[in-house]
Parts: sequence; C-alpha cells; structure tokens
Amino acid sequence: MIALGAGVYGATIGLWRSPWQALYAGIKFPAVVLLTCAGNAVLNGILAQLHATGLSFRQTTLAILMSFSVASLVLLAMSPLAVFLLWNTPPLGSEGTTTGHSLTLLAHVGVIAFAGWCGTWRLYRLLKYVAPTGNRALSTLLAWLAGNLLLGSQVSWILRPFIGNPKLPVEFLRDDPFYGGFYEQVWKSLMQLFS
Repeated sequence: MIALGAGVYGATIGLWRSPWQALYAGIKFPAVVLLTCAGNAVLNGILAQLHATGLSFRQTTLAILMSFSVASLVLLAMSPLAVFLLWNTPPLGSEGTTTGHSLTLLAHVGVIAFAGWCGTWRLYRLLKYVAPTGNRALSTLLAWLAGNLLLGSQVSWILRPFIGNPKLPVEFLRDDPFYGGFYEQVWKSLMQLFS
C-alpha cells in the first residue's frame, strides 16, 4: 500500500521537471516513508512504553505502518489533483520557472501535510481506543509525531531532489546531501513566492 500510494504520488512530484525525475521521485518517495518507519520503530516503541499506552514494540510498529498506509492512500487519491496542478503551473524554461518551482514545492508540501494529518487522525483514534486515558494517547501521538516529522523531513532532504532545482541537472541524488535542510528550503520557497 505504501509503495503504491507514495510511489504514484512521488512520480507526480517529479513530473514537473522531467520523466526521469518522475521515475526517481517515484522510487525515492516510498523509500522516505519506509525509512522513517524503520528509523523510528525503536524510538516509537520506547515512547509507547514510557507513556504506558499498553502497546508492544510490534504493535507500535504496526500502528505507525497503518498510519503511513492511510497517508499513502490519501496521496494516491490526490495524485490526479497534483497532475492538474502540474498542467497549470508555469513550465520549466518559461519566464515563470522560479515561481512555478516554488508553487509546485509548496503545493506538494501542503498535500503531503494533509495526507499526514489523515494518517495521524487514524492513528490518534487507534491510540485513544487502546491507551488507558485520552491524555496518554495524545502525549504518545505528539511524541511520535515529533520524531517522525524530524526524521522524515531530514531523510527527504538527504534523498532529494524530488522536484529538482530548475537550474541543476536531473539527478537521482545530489552530490551534497547534508548541505542545508528541509525547513530552510521551505522558508526560502515561501520568501521567493511572496517577494
């Protein structure tokens, strides 16, 4: 489920740039999701124990995979919308390339955030059902979110480009994966769009 939903949506991310970028992003986007799940499995299991949710390490991992599966299904459903956006964005090589790149980046961040919210809502409902109290469910969810957001955003930064900078050649991975950061780039895109 994750590979299909995240893979198709990943391909729509790279399609603005080129068919090769679409292929690369279709491979890398599910990798980000799965690496985030794997990278935080132990941390999330420990946090579930510390917050006394009653979930074992295995159950914690399955709960996180379920939430990412829900998010991936939402991304799959949003893929036609992403293609519509692509169709109406200034193309590469036009005067509006920089604006098109910033708009595309921010739109995808918004869609991915919405899909993440859907998966998180399902996860919260599960935690409310299994945790002894609503407060424990919420505190566990917030702790898991913090870890998943930090690791996931950095993994996505390391595996970039997904859309690709219009001034750089199409490539599978950048030569400088540890230069800069995800949040820094989102800020720069916001400043570019509104300046």
